[in-house]
Amino acid sequence: MTRSRRTVATASVALAAVATLGATHASAAPSPRPRAGHPGSRHVLLLSVDGLHQSDLDRYVLVHPGSALARLVRTGTSYTHASTPVPSDSFPGMVGQVTGGNPRTTGIYYDDTWNRGLLPAGTTHCAGASPGAEVAFTEAADKDQSRLDAGQGLSHLPSDILQMTGHPQSLLNPAALPVDPRTCRPVMPHQALKVNTVFEVAKRAGLHTAWSDKHPAYEILGGPSGTGLDDLFAPEINSDAPGYATGDDWTKDNAATRQYDGFKVRAVLNEINGLDHSGRTHAGVPAIFGMNFQSVSTAQKLPTSGGQPGGYLADGTTPGPVLSQALDFVDSSVGAFEQELAARHLTGSTTVILSAKHGQSPTRPADLTRVPDAPILKGINDAWSTAHPGAGDLVAFSTDDDIVQLWLRDRSAAATDFVRAYLLGHPATGNDIHGASRTVPASGLTSVYAGTDAARFFGVGVDEARHPDVVGIARHGVVFTGGTSKIAEHGGADPQDRDVPLVVSGPAGHPGSRVPAPVETTQVAPTILRLLGLDPRLLQAVRIEGTRSLPGLLPQQG
Repeated sequence: MTRSRRTVATASVALAAVATLGATHASAAPSPRPRAGHPGSRHVLLLSVDGLHQSDLDRYVLVHPGSALARLVRTGTSYTHASTPVPSDSFPGMVGQVTGGNPRTTGIYYDDTWNRGLLPAGTTHCAGASPGAEVAFTEAADKDQSRLDAGQGLSHLPSDILQMTGHPQSLLNPAALPVDPRTCRPVMPHQALKVNTVFEVAKRAGLHTAWSDKHPAYEILGGPSGTGLDDLFAPEINSDAPGYATGDDWTKDNAATRQYDGFKVRAVLNEINGLDHSGRTHAGVPAIFGMNFQSVSTAQKLPTSGGQPGGYLADGTTPGPVLSQALDFVDSSVGAFEQELAARHLTGSTTVILSAKHGQSPTRPADLTRVPDAPILKGINDAWSTAHPGAGDLVAFSTDDDIVQLWLRDRSAAATDFVRAYLLGHPATGNDIHGASRTVPASGLTSVYAGTDAARFFGVGVDEARHPDVVGIARHGVVFTGGTSKIAEHGGADPQDRDVPLVVSGPAGHPGSRVPAPVETTQVAPTILRLLGLDPRLLQAVRIEGTRSLPGLLPQQG
């Protein structure tokens, strides 16, 4: 996903106490040991269909009763009120599913953030350097973000992309990563994660693991050890897509996104066949494996694609032609997995879990207001400079999709209160679905948490190094983007951002059952371990947050 990112100032940040982003482990986990799982579950196939809402799945099943998605629902347990963590971004969403933790525990607030305890990328002389650095675990961390192989140097792209390495740590550019002042070395994504993952637990138990995702930075899912994933296939989605408009990446045309997702589908099919993602090396069917789909997400966000409208029709529930094609693509991919599992006689021993890292909003076109964030940030800095001559810019960094997250140079109560008052006291002007001007009050926000309230919002101490100093909750339909290139976004706390499906189908599922009780996608992690007969308490976040496995599958842990 390409989002609005802006480093407003990279001047030094004075801290009373420096907390670094390096991995901070919880109390030592007990050793892996088998326990009562489901006797038929030897493999878990986890699928994340980003952007998909429960309502989308319900409608698709109703309209396509013979579809693979309908079969998945009929043979499984559906949790119809599942929610993602906040912020509802890809990184905290996926990390939550494999750790069992929210950002306060994992330390992962977004894929592009600011850390007050690290040094800027490229720092080589750390003694006396002032902390404060952008942490961009996006395409910006690649050796070559213009290439689908992230700079590996494969000769014929995209045709030979399956030959991409399954250990993409080597494709990250150390000079693009923030630096730990304690070691004066770059911080890899997995070193940023504070708690372990299901992949690490499975590895410690001698099981095989694999995953497919959209950036090499998703090596974070291998956990703080960096060794939890045997095979990570992570072609760069924001690379140049050959055959499409010059300079466009794989997200700018939904046909390109479907082609891109198809690479990962092929990788998973190879893994079902007991091979590595490339299909060249025998590895055994993974105990935990799966992939992330981007096709639905880009279909929801693009105003048009291939000459057809993106998103939903006027009612906000009926998918338009591009979104319909994306949903059909996901359905056919799930069907291909289903057929391959059957052909390999793995259906009875494989649990399929379908969910999403995030939803998307707004679904109703009339609700959309696109607000450029640049004037808001400039307004804050200009007003601060006027009130404090010579102080310079106040905002050090921001991440704004359909949430406002600001990291400030001055973290005093006076400064955070100033920003809160500015955001709530100034209207913002953007444009609606037709491009017509539209003004919204309070910078397009309903509420603003600043200073100690921002820390309390996330459940961390005010001196924690990673959380934003100011969090603005967007009004429904407000997307912080310039121009007219998006009609939906995610990342905030909007119910449509957080509302995702969660279906567990396989040996442990109860055919056709629906659980209406609220659950969180963080509960996927302990559920995976219990299905495989491993103790969920081996996950540090499960112990810290008390995350329970999903109800109605197996007896709950004590």
